[in-house]
Amino acid sequence: MKEKRKISKFIKLAVVLIGTLTLVSLAWWALAQQGPPGSRPSFKFAQVNRGNLEVLVSSTGTLAAVETVEIGTQASGTIEQLLVDYNDQVKKGQVLAVLDQSSFNASVNKAKAEVLKAQAELKQAENEFRRNAPLFDKGYISEQEFLPITTAVATTKASLQSAEANRQQAQINLEHTVIRSPIDGTVIDRSIDAGQTVAASLSTPTLFLIAEDLAQMQIETQVDETDIGQIRQGQPVRFEVQSYPDSIFAGTVRQIRLQPSTVDNVVTYTVIVDASNESGQLMPGMTATVDFIVHQSENTLLVPVAALKFTPDSNRDSNDGSQVFSRQADGRLQPVQVTAGESDGLLTEIAGEELAVGMQVAIGMKLEGEDVEEEAFSLFSFMNQGQGGRPGGGGGQGQRPEGGGGTRP
Repeated sequence: MKEKRKISKFIKLAVVLIGTLTLVSLAWWALAQQGPPGSRPSFKFAQVNRGNLEVLVSSTGTLAAVETVEIGTQASGTIEQLLVDYNDQVKKGQVLAVLDQSSFNASVNKAKAEVLKAQAELKQAENEFRRNAPLFDKGYISEQEFLPITTAVATTKASLQSAEANRQQAQINLEHTVIRSPIDGTVIDRSIDAGQTVAASLSTPTLFLIAEDLAQMQIETQVDETDIGQIRQGQPVRFEVQSYPDSIFAGTVRQIRLQPSTVDNVVTYTVIVDASNESGQLMPGMTATVDFIVHQSENTLLVPVAALKFTPDSNRDSNDGSQVFSRQADGRLQPVQVTAGESDGLLTEIAGEELAVGMQVAIGMKLEGEDVEEEAFSLFSFMNQGQGGRPGGGGGQGQRPEGGGGTRP
């Protein structure tokens, strides 16, 4: 009996010792997790604010006139008169230049002479026909004798038509020595001078380049395939040019061309942007930095993207973008459910019933030596909040545009 009591006491003592060791171990582990005061977990915070958000896709392009016409020549010769210069305003039908016409006038005169000769030959053939037709009808001459007479009439008629065509062609060539503007516009390029010889060929030389209306310009820009899905017809556009760094110009997407262009394995698509140039500041050939406005919102709640990725749960890489962790008065992190909207890569729109302007939300852990206001939180203060234990989640964040063409905040 005494032995049983001794065994029972020994068991109780062992249980007490094991329990004590367990508590000491837990306490040591907790202290080890907390570490010395200078190394306790510290968080960086950001404030929930209201503001405006823009999601942009950026690219570069070149300004050009909406419609340009290259003026060539259909006749070869020497420029005798040059009547317009760079930047001159011209009207449709206005004479721009005149070639030396001497050889062309000679060709016209020669063609006219050929017409007169053909007319005379036709008249002679017709008279011969009228004189011999009654004789043929009465049988005084045979059909074989009369046939050359009728043939001569038809041949001289054909010769006359050919001579008339040659005369018309010579006249057209003469008219081509006068180079006229086909449209109203502005001369933006001139590649000839008086006295210069030009030659018409299968590849017609360009003598003048005329822009129809420089009050309306267009930008031809290349957009990466990763961003082209965010571009749509009629989309508003902002752009800048280096010549006027303090000015911002507006435009609208007119056309998205379907033919891709591949350079160094990068696929881009050509987007045409219409731009007004009433001020006349914009010039053809200028390089424009273009921002396509994908999304705009005003007076919306905004948080850094990092707030939607942060989680204090060491078992999770990031949350799923559906919550942020706000700082409470007692020093705990409280999860707040949110709905994430558009993002510019730095800030994200959020909405939620528990959100308020000025709320402090965690955006990451403070690194050792980082010059940030230190806010130390006990690991236990987070683990012991409520009954829910430790909230966590998957990866991700609010919707964020990708960017080969470049998404700019």
